[in-house]
Amino acid sequence: MKKLLVITTVPTTLESFLLPFAYHFRQKGWQVDGMAEGVSTSASCLQAFDRLWEVKWSRNPLDPRNFLVAPPVLREVMKQGQYDLVHVHTPVAAFVSRYALKDFRKEGKCQVIYTAHGFHFHPRGKALKNAIFLTLEKLAGAWTDYLIVINREDEAAAKQHHILPPERVCYMPGIGVDLNYYNPNTVSDLQIAQVREELGITPANPLFLSAAEFIPRKHHRDIILAFAKLAKPEVHLALAGDGPLLPEMRQLAVDLGIKNQIHFLGERQDIPVLMRTCIATLLASEQEGLPRSVMESLSLEIPVIGTKIRGTEELLAGGCGLLVEVGDIEALTRSMNWILEHPEDAQKMGKLGRARMATYSLPNVIQLHENLYNSSLAKLALKKD
Repeated sequence: MKKLLVITTVPTTLESFLLPFAYHFRQKGWQVDGMAEGVSTSASCLQAFDRLWEVKWSRNPLDPRNFLVAPPVLREVMKQGQYDLVHVHTPVAAFVSRYALKDFRKEGKCQVIYTAHGFHFHPRGKALKNAIFLTLEKLAGAWTDYLIVINREDEAAAKQHHILPPERVCYMPGIGVDLNYYNPNTVSDLQIAQVREELGITPANPLFLSAAEFIPRKHHRDIILAFAKLAKPEVHLALAGDGPLLPEMRQLAVDLGIKNQIHFLGERQDIPVLMRTCIATLLASEQEGLPRSVMESLSLEIPVIGTKIRGTEELLAGGCGLLVEVGDIEALTRSMNWILEHPEDAQKMGKLGRARMATYSLPNVIQLHENLYNSSLAKLALKKD
């Protein structure tokens, strides 16, 4: 039996992105286990994985637990599980796991695969921060069999900086989007009407939506300031998500006198309905890998206003949305105005987006993983022989 261990820092990553992969490979007869801090209380993970392992670490890379507590646990799990493949995600888990398991890999007992969900060094990053993260990536590259990158900019960077030999750097179009779930035909007019009723708006009130965690790099302030400059009282903005900056953004809406036009929705489970209710989505981030919210919006035939950063630029290429510079509030306002004034062209953008998402579909990405896993297992078999 082939054995796969999937490791992330927190269970949210497993829940949000990796459950379909666990189900797929288990259906093929594999043993697929998961590992994260707090994962044992996740009902969806308990159902998707054969076995779950707890580990104490922190998303803070400077937390001493990451190197004092976690490595012995990882090595013991490896001894018990005898995994053929270890697939690591998220920066802290990926670095610590590769460090802890480097001897197992060196001895030919396993192959280690790392998916970079957007390198932490990038053209917009500060020089010192970039240098630190690049050094860490190159160091951990020595403990890695294959590196998966999810956008072309990171692929070029990995090869330019020789993080791994080019033949072991694998581009994949994201982590997969479920085109059946994010399908415009599955959202009913009744569901849209219910959302409008919840928000207290009518079809005469155009709605924009941003679905993103309230953290600094998402630039919610820019969206709110740009919306205020729109100065159209009939237009509304919904912000889905939670995070430390949420109270500050609520106050900003009050200070700008637009609190009645902005709806702070918190965490939502009905993203497809919300997106189909709006005329465009917005993502003003300064850094992304390959933003899931953009892929979801395009899959639902809703155009996107995004920033000129890696991942977002790639997804919106070919006329699937509008691009602005990071921090350009005036350009955000102009883009919202354009969507309002060109509804037919905006709808065409959305339809182009749906067609573009075929490459990023979940079945396609799962198949690419299966191909890579089989190649990796073949190399492992040669080492064991």
